[in-house]
Amino acid sequence: MDAFFASVEQRDNPWLRGKPVAVGGSRERGVVAAASYEAREFGVRSAIPSVTAKRKCPDLIFVKPRFDVYRAVSQQMRAIFAEYTAIIEPLSLDEAYLDVTENLKGIVSATEIAEQIRAKIRAETKLTASAGVSYNKFLAKLASDHRKPDGIFVITPKMGPAFVETLPVRKFHGVGPATAAKMNRLGIATGLDLKTHPLAYLQEQFGKSGPYYYWIARGIDERPVRADRIRKSVGAENTFSADLFTLEAARDALQPIVEKVWRHCESAGTRGRTLTLKVKYADFQQITRSWTSAAPFATRSDLERQSLELLECLFPLEKGIRLLGVSLSSLDEDQTNEQPQLSLAL
Repeated sequence: MDAFFASVEQRDNPWLRGKPVAVGGSRERGVVAAASYEAREFGVRSAIPSVTAKRKCPDLIFVKPRFDVYRAVSQQMRAIFAEYTAIIEPLSLDEAYLDVTENLKGIVSATEIAEQIRAKIRAETKLTASAGVSYNKFLAKLASDHRKPDGIFVITPKMGPAFVETLPVRKFHGVGPATAAKMNRLGIATGLDLKTHPLAYLQEQFGKSGPYYYWIARGIDERPVRADRIRKSVGAENTFSADLFTLEAARDALQPIVEKVWRHCESAGTRGRTLTLKVKYADFQQITRSWTSAAPFATRSDLERQSLELLECLFPLEKGIRLLGVSLSSLDEDQTNEQPQLSLAL
């Protein structure tokens, strides 16, 4: 989906249309969870502090998130997907992989299916979606970002390897900011640069991720679309463009991360017992703090409360925080009707 949270807000409030909108924290504190395309023209992006966003775009309008509405729209989209294939691998509320090799409508063209899905999403939700069509997950992901917003792009087997060679590695799905920076230090700026290095070298530099980088540089990705994949953990993290120094700012920044983890749990019907807080400081030192419950976390409030307790133990700070992450492991199937709640909602 295109600027999903912000687009929903602009759809539901005509006054916001055509204006720079940020979904998330307040003007003084907090972190941007999503930005409209009008805001992105000023350099406003998700995960940046709200004060930085306001400095970049003085006319920026902040809107409180409405996750119940976003989830409802997501369910509409999933229902549309299910008309075409049962092989759906959700990535988040607004994104999924679909395997349409053998689809429910017998349509031979994946591009035609993508166009039909985009048209149905527009008709039923009044929102726009972008699609990437290709022969593997890595290239489909690249293609989905290539013509945003409201676009479609197709990468055929013939053009796949050459397309990868021209792209900066920072645009590769699976290459985060820290990895991209390391690659650049090693002289790897594009897919072609990555392709020149042997597998052994990439394994030496990037460990278990080395083989993945080796093959995607050649346009090869054998991972299947898995509707029934079993997760060992569920997590989310944000890297901030400006370091966080106060407990208030860190609390605000943690909210959308906790929300994202809980959404994963809700959509997958799983609950976890072990909570891990990940913190990376301004000097790139990284620490984790974990807590294991006797029973799976039953509510989002439980997860938020325990995450905040782990976070508060780190204050006062000696150095700024550049990244926060939350993950749940020791996953069980959803048994919320059988498990007692750990605490009252905050």
